[in-house]
Amino acid sequence: MPSSENNQPTVSVIIPTFNRKDFLAEAIVSVFHQEYFQRPGGDRVFELLVIDDGSEDRTRSLVESFGGRVKYLYQPHRGVSAARNLGLRRAEGEFIAFLDSDDLWKKEKIGTQIAFFKAFPASMVCYTDEVWIRRGVRVNPHRKHGKPSGWIFDQVLARCLLSLSSCLFRREVFSEVGWFDDNLPVCEDYDFFIRLAARYPVRLIPRPLIIKRGGHPDQLSRKYWGMDRFRIEALEKALELNLDPGQRALVRKEIVRKCRILISGYEKRGNLAEAEKYRELFRRYEAPGLD
Repeated sequence: MPSSENNQPTVSVIIPTFNRKDFLAEAIVSVFHQEYFQRPGGDRVFELLVIDDGSEDRTRSLVESFGGRVKYLYQPHRGVSAARNLGLRRAEGEFIAFLDSDDLWKKEKIGTQIAFFKAFPASMVCYTDEVWIRRGVRVNPHRKHGKPSGWIFDQVLARCLLSLSSCLFRREVFSEVGWFDDNLPVCEDYDFFIRLAARYPVRLIPRPLIIKRGGHPDQLSRKYWGMDRFRIEALEKALELNLDPGQRALVRKEIVRKCRILISGYEKRGNLAEAEKYRELFRRYEAPGLD
């Protein structure tokens, strides 16, 4: 851990937000309630940065009501990736944690993860299990949403299995893996986790230490039909990474699978031009040995 002499916080917490004032207040409180931050001198071991992505709902006044305990950064509306990247530019901590403004942390979340890093100092990232709330009701995830651990590159390709709100990263991860792609309006976390899993083992702490709240109408996943369009972009980017032949084959196979899904969806909607676009992509990646 950094010495107190250099005033470097142990953990930088980054909350991106856009017009979620009511959710945001609870998210901020869940950070302050972390047991790890409530020890003597705990206010010096973390910093909390709220990145306001152009909100119009009095988000600023809410954040300012917490006083100097929260660093408020504003940007014109550019999307969640740009907001997270602004947070990364300003973060000073040895560890980086993200919290979506509609999610909550249980009070032992950060302390459990810091203890993990003390026990396994070679690890670069860990994440936790989750509690899911949909429209105020707890729901159970399906088996396909089970959380893997270790070298999980093959398992992150099908869907976004990891939640950024559950992760804790050593800050060096971002200089090695890169930041968030602000050209992707959604699935930017999927893109990031592919790059992450190609480089590092991702360790799971099998305890539900975050609460994910979904089902509200402003979720990006509800805004865009055909999310696999953006996942295919991320997968094509992945082919530019230093992958081994087996990993490249897995990426190509997943592109083909997602193309099938989009072709069927566009045909049902009568959008034959887009269906043909993905049929051509399907043919390209179905052929072995071609990129």
